Amino acid sequence: MTSGTGRRGPYRISAPSRSDELLRPLAGGIGGPLGRHADPGRVAPGHFTVQRVVILLTVLSAVLSVLVKNPCRAAGWSSPDYFYRACYSDWAELYRSRGLADGVLPFITPGTLFEYPVLLGLLASGTALLVGALATGADLQQKTLLYFDINAVLIAGVWLLTVLATLRLANRRPWDAAIVAVAPVIILSGTINWDLWAVLLATAGMLALARDRPVLAGILWGLGTAVKLYPVLLLGAVLVLALRTGRYRPFAVTALATASTWFLVNVPFYLRDREAWGYFLTFSEDRDAGFSSGWYVYNALARRAGGISLTPEAINTGAGVLFGLACAGIALLALGARRRPRLAQLALLIVGAFILCNKVYSPQYALWLVPLIALAVPRWRVVLVWQLAEVLHWGAVWLYLGGMTSGGPPEHNLGLGTYALAVILHILATAYVLGVVVSEILDPRQDVVRRIAIDDPQGGVFDGTADRFVLSRIRHRRPSPRKEAVASSAEPPGRGRSGHARIGWRDPDDRPPKDPQ
Repeated sequence: MTSGTGRRGPYRISAPSRSDELLRPLAGGIGGPLGRHADPGRVAPGHFTVQRVVILLTVLSAVLSVLVKNPCRAAGWSSPDYFYRACYSDWAELYRSRGLADGVLPFITPGTLFEYPVLLGLLASGTALLVGALATGADLQQKTLLYFDINAVLIAGVWLLTVLATLRLANRRPWDAAIVAVAPVIILSGTINWDLWAVLLATAGMLALARDRPVLAGILWGLGTAVKLYPVLLLGAVLVLALRTGRYRPFAVTALATASTWFLVNVPFYLRDREAWGYFLTFSEDRDAGFSSGWYVYNALARRAGGISLTPEAINTGAGVLFGLACAGIALLALGARRRPRLAQLALLIVGAFILCNKVYSPQYALWLVPLIALAVPRWRVVLVWQLAEVLHWGAVWLYLGGMTSGGPPEHNLGLGTYALAVILHILATAYVLGVVVSEILDPRQDVVRRIAIDDPQGGVFDGTADRFVLSRIRHRRPSPRKEAVASSAEPPGRGRSGHARIGWRDPDDRPPKDPQ
């Protein structure tokens, strides 16, 4: 294997206790950071490899995610109790209210309307069939509990695969996968809906693209789009990189595979029952602003103040225009930046902009961002600030919905004002993460990933490729004289025998590895 310095030998890996500004001082509680003579990635770690540790962390987190829902598992899912106990799950609600408990299967039973894409409906139907086979003669409460438990076990497996895919995408920073393994938002919201299935397919597609397998990447993203819409947005990041490098074939192949897979999944159900197939689209278009979106907060405050609220049509138009402008801005940034952004950075900006502009936001939507943040901006301080805001929003939305659905004791409810502040905090925290990414794109010396002689570990064929098209009118941020001196070896970036761009060694883990004896 070739190291990042062009020498033969295993790659060194980045140790968080050395390289992360937040974890470095906290490492004293577990014996301190790695010593100067430790050689992570080149010395056998024994039983506690990075992969085994993150697997263990994921399993423990998955158990904790079920314990969070245990009040409902013990007492049943009923409104408004599941709001006040913060154990609400769409699985239980859909199983009872959409006829799944009675054998009605979305996209299989004729005339059944289901407000989700096809593949998600088939997941719901498949687990319902499994419950019917295992719980013959059980009452509704027992079947609902089994339905939740089966989906929770499957989600734990999906979560684990997502962590492993993130670990492999992280290249010489495998510990960044721990961000996904112990993410509080996944612990709290992973068992609300089937979103983690889409997250796995999106992340696995990125891994396939990183390994120069665009057809497989497109297939995985097409399947992910048939679960939730957002994986198709990752094609935007590939398109921008194709424009900048002049390598259009990877984008064309990936896009064609994505579209073909999505059509193959959807066309049979479209031909069989057009109304049932199109219900997801019409439901999304006609519905009012969803809870926790900025649009909902505006409408709710406007109604309370006697102002003008926005119609669903106006919100659809506004959300589309804002997202279009955001994508145009991201494209200009990517095509004009002094150094080409990494795929994960662009993907995070696009998906994050979609979340902020969309008229619907649910707590589980934060799951979409977790692997992207771990790959794009793996700074624990940034990660924890964002996760804290999302956890506060997670608690606020249940207390707000509890009050709306029950009118119970005021001390148990959250008013519109406090709830609106929680939503605004979530929006600002997400915008903060995106702002950090933009800052690192404008000044790549701040990018902790590129400090260890890496260009774009998720970029696949774009990794280390020369630029063909760069906008010249964006004024780049000029670094301080000290940073200019430190990174002087990076202008323009050289390339070692590994093909990775090199921008100099700055952090303790950035020292070139010793020659193997």
